[in-house]
Amino acid sequence: MLVGSFGIQKVSVTQQFCLSIFGGEGNRGLVKGKDLKQGAKMRLVGLTGGIASGKSTVSSMFKHSHIPVVDADIIARDALKKNSGGYKKVVAAFGPDILQDDGQVDRLKLGRIVFSDASKRQLLNRLLAPYISSGIFLEILKLWLKGHKVIILDIPLLFEAKMDKWTKPIVVVWVDPETQLRRLMERDNSTEEDARNRINAQMSLDLKKSQADIVIDNTGSRQDLQERFSEVLSQVKRPLTWTEFWLSRDGALTALLGVIIGVLAGKNFFW
Repeated sequence: MLVGSFGIQKVSVTQQFCLSIFGGEGNRGLVKGKDLKQGAKMRLVGLTGGIASGKSTVSSMFKHSHIPVVDADIIARDALKKNSGGYKKVVAAFGPDILQDDGQVDRLKLGRIVFSDASKRQLLNRLLAPYISSGIFLEILKLWLKGHKVIILDIPLLFEAKMDKWTKPIVVVWVDPETQLRRLMERDNSTEEDARNRINAQMSLDLKKSQADIVIDNTGSRQDLQERFSEVLSQVKRPLTWTEFWLSRDGALTALLGVIIGVLAGKNFFW
């Protein structure tokens, strides 16, 4: 799998991303910060949360602040586009009943199936994992080639897919369980049972919160979010560490130039 060549686990990294196909997050938030640790590589910032937590709004704010975002939701949806490799495998496994009249996968119908049956959810994960992981890698690679030194990885299942080990800092958008349930039911006009099934299919927000470098407490107003987001943005955009720099495109080119100069200097010396 292509992702493996970028230093990411070949199978487990994105095997659960497909859950994100069937529901995004809400659109409000408030940030609560925690000291950032030094990064160990080119800066890949992990952004995650839970369904109806408000992560998508924070992701949009990063985009509007000209920080590139690799969105796992979009990549997961692309993996199910009509006649794609992922589409053919999923339809073969789940049957034509999951299709709409136009032949596209009915994500809500498929979502109800996999969120209520763990074995079918695992099957869907296995089918789509190669397409999602390679898609994420290619997006990161394209951004790296363009010279971006800081990239946001917007991944709802960052911890579940064990991709948290490749990102630093980790930003978690959090809400209390009652607020999460209410927002999800209002957003999707769903029953309480269906909403709970979707929430319970993911790692609890409290556990994600305990593993975060930055926690976004999404209980305030949009204005509160904007004010606090500015603080987080300054942390994310802080100067790269030397290790992060050498793993950026500019760092790689600098190293290459240094090698070339060294070779030429050596030749001149011995001539």
